[in-house]
Amino acid sequence: MLTLKLITDETERVLRGLEKKHFNGAKEAIDNVLAIDKRRRETQQLSDKTKQEAKQLASQIGMLMKQGKKEEAEEAKAKVATLKQTDKELQEALDNAEKELTTLLCTIPNIANDDVPEGKTAEDNVVVKEGGVIPELGDDAQCHWDICKKYNLIDFDMGVKITGAGFPIYIGKMARLQRALEAFFLDEARKSGYLEVQPPYVVNEASGYGTGQLPDKEGQMYHCTADNLYLIPTAEVPVTNIFRDVILDESELPIKRTAYSACFRREAGSYGKDVRGLNRLHQFDKVEIVRIDKPNHSYESLKEMLIHVEGLLQKLELPYRILKLCGGDMSFTSSICYDFEVYSAAQKRWLEVSSVSNFESYQANRLKCRYRRQEDKKIELCHTLNGSALALPRIVASIIENNQTAEGVRVPKCLVPYCGFEILDDNNF
Repeated sequence: MLTLKLITDETERVLRGLEKKHFNGAKEAIDNVLAIDKRRRETQQLSDKTKQEAKQLASQIGMLMKQGKKEEAEEAKAKVATLKQTDKELQEALDNAEKELTTLLCTIPNIANDDVPEGKTAEDNVVVKEGGVIPELGDDAQCHWDICKKYNLIDFDMGVKITGAGFPIYIGKMARLQRALEAFFLDEARKSGYLEVQPPYVVNEASGYGTGQLPDKEGQMYHCTADNLYLIPTAEVPVTNIFRDVILDESELPIKRTAYSACFRREAGSYGKDVRGLNRLHQFDKVEIVRIDKPNHSYESLKEMLIHVEGLLQKLELPYRILKLCGGDMSFTSSICYDFEVYSAAQKRWLEVSSVSNFESYQANRLKCRYRRQEDKKIELCHTLNGSALALPRIVASIIENNQTAEGVRVPKCLVPYCGFEILDDNNF
């Protein structure tokens, strides 16, 4: 969440950033924050004054008793008791103000970076780079769901039988290709200096709160109500929460972590042709990269992450483009976000396969993820960043459609050492 210092010191900048994100009621929300904070500070001052007065009176009681001034001592005791009761009430008011302030701050999104384009929807996103070659397929080109059925690579219907729509079963060579992609992405991340971790697939409320999924976004996650745990929508959640309530040394930064995980998303209300096949699933595999950095280096980290993801798509020989998201299309927690899309030649459309974001101090403030500066030992909030590197379903869809031939689907050369075959065809064992 936004820091109170940022809101009070740079109110106009905060309002500009919220307006760029098209956050309704930004002025009212910020005014309420400032009003509650003023009330909180006034209550704290009154509480401090009351405590001090009670302390001074209490110190006089013994002396009054020694001087034989019992009546004055009793009056002092009564005043101390009254002051303590007043302070108790002030503390309750202070606690309520703190809770009210935190609750309100949690409803306010991160502000957009100055470099974020203006705009309300995906139509306003800006293409900043394109790469690769879009293949020219014949009129008989098939979409990935038809090719998967032809070669018995993915059984969507069986997934519906066992669980429901959006839970496909990968078969034979396709299961091996999934495993190959996971290993390839993890190896590439390791080569780029990311330490691999294997996180839990379920998290508690504190973890969901730390990265911004909770509160108010429960409906987007699968909730295990008996234990009050949530299935992760991305490995970003458990991996970033490794650093919750941690004070790091500046010399440790930037911290780089990578993880493979299954991801679970309810995607309520998603229907139609745009979600057919692998285009949108409730369970899918993804390799995530996460960075914890100091503020003056986090945008250098963002550049390095973008280069890393672009390199993966180049090695997979897929046509891609990079978009800088406009303010209205960014997530609640992002300060700036870049999407990577690959071209699906049979569907004739772009498919998002990665989002790379800098959250600046927004997540870190919720996580209490901080670092100690070397020069003066002052403790500051970190910046957090994350990116998909990469999400598998639409990568697989693009590979299948773009590389289809009369003999089968050609496997990208970089994956052959991992999966042990060069083509997806009728021989699916």
